[in-house]
Amino acid sequence: MNSSGGDQDNSRRSFLLSGGGFLTSVWLAAHWPAIDAAAHHAAAVSEVPAAAGFEFLSAADAADIEAIAAQIVPSGATPGAREAHAVYFIDRALGTFFAAWAADFRPGLGDFQAKFRAANPTLAAFAKSDPGQQIAFLKTVERTPFFDSVRTLTLLGMFSSPKYGGNYQTAGWRLMGFVDQHAFTPPFGHYDRQYTGFVPYTDKSA
Repeated sequence: MNSSGGDQDNSRRSFLLSGGGFLTSVWLAAHWPAIDAAAHHAAAVSEVPAAAGFEFLSAADAADIEAIAAQIVPSGATPGAREAHAVYFIDRALGTFFAAWAADFRPGLGDFQAKFRAANPTLAAFAKSDPGQQIAFLKTVERTPFFDSVRTLTLLGMFSSPKYGGNYQTAGWRLMGFVDQHAFTPPFGHYDRQYTGFVPYTDKSA
């Protein structure tokens, strides 16, 4: 695929932006306990991935999913899904709070892989192809339920609060330019002038 870096970035950003409808506050609140558990798992296994391995995905499937996620939120001037270890979050999610998606996810991934091999018979796997080839193929499946699932899970893995173990080393927040800081510091008034227990949140994963 012969395209400029700017065109590739625009394509990647379109994947990111078109997934935003899923991430409503109501949906997140309803699923937060399970997201919390998946985020803790993602943080733990990302530190020792070779030893921990994957629970839902095979190593080859995980490589393809990580490659897809890396195109949805690419690396560059800021960290992307690869640096945020989103694939571990996805692996855990499919075995826990998104277990209902698993029955469709496996055949969806198999269909994705089969179509990629059919379109690129000289390439062994999506993860082993170059970025231009990956982008070109993802454009052909961007509106499929499978891609929609990967995009949603990638965004959740990227933007979970690092307080809960996701968003590894605040990679997602750095992508958005978000700085975790309190707008105000105590004391706020006479009622808390003597309060000494306030401790600003700091990211322990950084």
